[in-house]
Amino acid sequence: MTTVLSVASECAPLVKTGGLADVVGALPSAVAAQGVTMKTLLPGYPAVMDTVTLGEVVLSESDLFGGYARVLEATGAGLSLYILDAPHLFARSGSIYLGDDGQDWPDNPARFAALCWMAARIGAEGAAGWVPDVLHCHDWQAGLTPVYLREMGAADRVGTLLTVHNIAFHGMAPALMLPRLRLPDWSFHPGGLEFYGRISALKAGLVYCDKLSTVSPTYARELLTPEFGMGMDGVLRSRRADLSGILNGIDETAWDPATDPEITPYASAGEKTVNTDRLAREFGLPDGPGPLAVVISRMTAQKGLDLLLDALPGFLARGGRLAVLGSGDPELERAYHAAAAHPQVAVRIGYDEALSHRMIAGGDAILVPSRFEPCGLTQLYGLRYGTIPVVAFTGGLADSIVPASDAGLKAGVATGLQVHPITADTLSDVLIQLCDLYADPPLWATLQRNAMRHPVGWSASAAGYADLYRALTHQE
Repeated sequence: MTTVLSVASECAPLVKTGGLADVVGALPSAVAAQGVTMKTLLPGYPAVMDTVTLGEVVLSESDLFGGYARVLEATGAGLSLYILDAPHLFARSGSIYLGDDGQDWPDNPARFAALCWMAARIGAEGAAGWVPDVLHCHDWQAGLTPVYLREMGAADRVGTLLTVHNIAFHGMAPALMLPRLRLPDWSFHPGGLEFYGRISALKAGLVYCDKLSTVSPTYARELLTPEFGMGMDGVLRSRRADLSGILNGIDETAWDPATDPEITPYASAGEKTVNTDRLAREFGLPDGPGPLAVVISRMTAQKGLDLLLDALPGFLARGGRLAVLGSGDPELERAYHAAAAHPQVAVRIGYDEALSHRMIAGGDAILVPSRFEPCGLTQLYGLRYGTIPVVAFTGGLADSIVPASDAGLKAGVATGLQVHPITADTLSDVLIQLCDLYADPPLWATLQRNAMRHPVGWSASAAGYADLYRALTHQE
């Protein structure tokens, strides 16, 4: 039996801003079938403290970056948890990362250094007799953990794995914070956690963790290039032998068209139409000869939604309809508000989990034209619900879709459409192809059946993580 402490800044369904939370929430039950016992260490945000059942204090510290802190055992949402209760760092309303002004909390470096410090203490000392074999660190918020573990003299006893969910975020701090963050002088150099004269929590994890992984095989290869590596490609090339790409899965219980309480359940794609009609009415969209496409996304340049605006005219001219749910960049929000003046386009600004289920069940297609995408989950939800993914050829989007090329269609194995290169013109052409496929009912039905049969769960991915954990504990 391998014991693992998963260290993360968010975990669904307790607290979530993106796909990271979904993975962290799904991983414990997924790896349990592989003989892995996992506990998850989370910050004690109000949303977490108010939801979980708290137990005994297992660690405490009189002054953790400015105040008293303790780690408590807890349970919630079927998860075995440790909660870092540090009110001076985490007892704040609003976003877990941003203040009321929409900017990062100024003390984010200390907030997540505290999470890393207590994770390292659990690795070095154990917690009420429970000692992890491996510390599984997620993104920059857990990136300092292996540095602290070395300082505590436990790096040779506890394995460390860093999973990069999105390399665009580095967790930067000024060099003068080195003493305040309890970081050793030996770590601050170009071969360590120093990045252009500043502290990079992400780079700390990339350099000092024993193994590295990311959330799809293609993204693992992309990260080795200047185009996608966000300045860390050189570090990653030097760690190439230690880097794995493991495609994310989804929770097939929470996302199941046969039992989903938010929709009219269905067991085959041919039964989707009642949900499609309901969705069109909910968004005020007219009937039409073309497919109803949905977008559920953060509105950022990364997600390629500016390209979609430019690509829409041909799709709409063919009778296509578009329903959008998202928020983010104010200019993109305004642009989509303007696009909604067209009767075949409807936009909701914000996020609504229940509505996202209705959109994925009711959509004929789900559009994910990202410029880069480490893994992506919405295309996997689309496959599960027979909602045909239209995706950019990048990262996990490339790994999870069998394209409707001539070969894929002739072999009867296609599950979606891919956009390459990722330009507005190419996306426009692919949306026209989508309309052509939709206009051929037997071919469209085959695509839907293929999509719903495509494996999207955690079994294969969990086995990949379990292999990494065993390698770190020499249990292969």
